[in-house]
Amino acid sequence: MRHRLFIPAATALLFALAACTQDELADDSRLSKEEYPIVIHATGLSVEATPQAAPSTRATVDGDWQGVTSVALKTGDAVKEYTVTTTDADGYKSATLSRENDPYYWISRNPITVSAWWPMDNTDITQMPVVKVAEDQSKLADFQKSDFISAENQTVKFDDPTLGFTHRTARVAIELKPGTGFTSVAGATVSLVSLSADNGNPTAIKTYNASGNTYEALTAPQTVPAGKPFVKVELGGGTFYFRPQNNVVLEAGNCYKYTVKVNTTGLMLEGCTIGSWADGGGESGEAEDLGYNYDSNTKTYTVYNANGLMNVAELVNGGKTDINITLTADIDLTGKVWTPIGTDYDNSYTGTFDGGGHTITGLTVTTNDEYAGLFGYLGNFNNGAATVKNVVMDGIQITCNHRSGYAGGVAGYSWGTIENCSVSGSISGTIYVGGVVGAQRDHPITGCSSSATVKGTLNVGGVAGQTIFGATLTACYATGNVTIEIDPRQNISGGGLVGFNDGISLLSCYATGNVTSTGSGTGNVHIGGFLGDNYITVTACYWKNNHEQGIGYNRRSTKVTKVDGTSVTWKNAVDAMNTALQNAGSEWRYELKGALPTLRKQ
Repeated sequence: MRHRLFIPAATALLFALAACTQDELADDSRLSKEEYPIVIHATGLSVEATPQAAPSTRATVDGDWQGVTSVALKTGDAVKEYTVTTTDADGYKSATLSRENDPYYWISRNPITVSAWWPMDNTDITQMPVVKVAEDQSKLADFQKSDFISAENQTVKFDDPTLGFTHRTARVAIELKPGTGFTSVAGATVSLVSLSADNGNPTAIKTYNASGNTYEALTAPQTVPAGKPFVKVELGGGTFYFRPQNNVVLEAGNCYKYTVKVNTTGLMLEGCTIGSWADGGGESGEAEDLGYNYDSNTKTYTVYNANGLMNVAELVNGGKTDINITLTADIDLTGKVWTPIGTDYDNSYTGTFDGGGHTITGLTVTTNDEYAGLFGYLGNFNNGAATVKNVVMDGIQITCNHRSGYAGGVAGYSWGTIENCSVSGSISGTIYVGGVVGAQRDHPITGCSSSATVKGTLNVGGVAGQTIFGATLTACYATGNVTIEIDPRQNISGGGLVGFNDGISLLSCYATGNVTSTGSGTGNVHIGGFLGDNYITVTACYWKNNHEQGIGYNRRSTKVTKVDGTSVTWKNAVDAMNTALQNAGSEWRYELKGALPTLRKQ
């Protein structure tokens, strides 16, 4: 039996920060000193229909704010205690957070960075305490006191001041059922064992009997190793254990509901439901291996099979856009329906993806969505730190049918860094199509190559369909054929390396794939063996294919050099490209061991 470990969707507790009446403000962003105190209105909590959701219980576990008297609120280097005032008008689903003496004030209309948490460490309120839960949670009060909530380094806008809180603990629920040898499970004692002792947490937790045969506990985020006892049941004078076949990843803000049958021979997992804190959403049924391990300290998902990669893609597309992903094995996606990581600008991937030199095989995408590739949308204006590196993509098949689609082997649209990636297979799209990336903006592509066939209509290239603004290409090459299906009403840019090149640097790159076109049009048709349109200086770049013209339209007085095998050989090209790389301080170098140059990093 395989064991399902994690399906995302932590339910946020929404807090709306509201300033006092913001009338009669100055014309600029400055506000009158100490005139607009920050007041917090807490809303949006969802009461779970469980026995815990009862009058007089504490809010954050049960969905209301009863029993919470104060929270720590941090902005800048200062931390202050804010009072929580509740009302029964809506069933304690909202509260006001305020401070009578020396509150925070809005000093301008500019956004601020805010953190908040509960409970506070009264001995040191200046920092968020570590997650430390009670060893014995069999009493309701101790179960409730083990919860932690926080909002960490969130941007709060003056005109729309909102703050989202999440649980810092994981919630585990065990439902017992009588199996062989038992007619009832009443009176059982249930514990979670083999837990991490980090930060002084208990290695075993005695659960709270929430109702009937259901037992619950709150734990620090962690991974319980496969094969270790995880659930311990004491019943009828016997002690029984459940040992999962795969690592159990307990992530903050999620509820893990296990259905366990108690037999005289041991415990058997019937199924699990893993989902949000309040409603247990997610999927249910027979457990399965999620294909990854999770490190909560580094927010890194270590992926070791195809299911793992698809599951972390689901995590990102579900809102966990800043997680880090590392491959520890080759991934075969043959026969899998792939949804690109990062669906659009508002849900772009902003973490680091490290392929570890492993190969992703058989990725197939056929979509009418706007962005297609291993990643749909990589990085954004606010976070260009997104990185994809050290991955080989073999035998991919990408087809983007959106009328203004972006398609690339690594990413459809990239606002991030791409390094040491290679692509083979085929990529077909419409406006922005490239072997590695459909469009690259503001950040570098370095040490990448593509042998994929590329086909599109407007901006089409062997490595990139388009580069713009601060984009750079360094030590990249393309050997796959490029086909431009000319749109009769549009301007066309197509090249062996880049279709439309308008970044800030193109250094030591080459292209050898043939560049062909079909159809005709009334617009400008700029097609070259190396670049279609070029608006920047090109340094130490070469091409060899069916085109005599290296650049279709050249705005700058720059050139690329054709390798003709006589006056210019690949040996000449390698020497020149390596000299330019060395002069630029790059660690990348070409070497000529076969017919064409290949790359290595020093």
